[in-house]
Amino acid sequence: MIWMLWILGAYLLGSVPFGLLIGKVHGVDIREHGSGNIGATNLGRTCGKRASVICFVLDLGKGLVPTLGFAWCGGFLGTSMAMIEPSTSWMWLAVGVAALLGHVFPVYLRFKGGKGVATAFGVLLGVWPTLGVPALIAFGVWLAVMAVARTVSLASMTAACMVPVATAIGLWMRVDLSDEGMLSRCAPPMTITLLVAALVLVRHRSNIARLLKGDEHRVGPSG
Repeated sequence: MIWMLWILGAYLLGSVPFGLLIGKVHGVDIREHGSGNIGATNLGRTCGKRASVICFVLDLGKGLVPTLGFAWCGGFLGTSMAMIEPSTSWMWLAVGVAALLGHVFPVYLRFKGGKGVATAFGVLLGVWPTLGVPALIAFGVWLAVMAVARTVSLASMTAACMVPVATAIGLWMRVDLSDEGMLSRCAPPMTITLLVAALVLVRHRSNIARLLKGDEHRVGPSG
């Protein structure tokens, strides 16, 4: 019952449309501007860099707070998933996924939300260190792609795909082939990172189409 309350609370927190609310403070409905997305990137184009940064931090917090909170209350914060029971890992990840789904499919906006990158990043950081370290590596990849391509969508998708790769490498370094339960303990983080990467790619399908046409928005001195 307590676990289900965590799930519900995480979803409702994830559903809070900070980008839309910040836009309203600036007197605009960002759903009617730019790409129409309620995330930090579109908010930045409409209301400026400061508003974008605030939105990113708040959206990240929607994933980080419930994920960290659940682990802290359960007494396994800072413990690798390779060292805890799979059932506990699944419950931990379910709380984070609930927050992410809240952002992507918010109940307050008739289930039409953002693309989930910032919130997913917060969830991954909250599952420390198993997914938190790969998330930081992916952030480094995001910065590198942004420096070269200056395209937020491409950087976000590349970083999302990097997370399961980095997670697999991290788990492999901890694998004890003599431990029969190791594979079952590695299944939760690998499954979730692959699903998150897939979700990010699906939510960016319109961006992929624009990238293929060469029409995707680029960040730079001219815009």
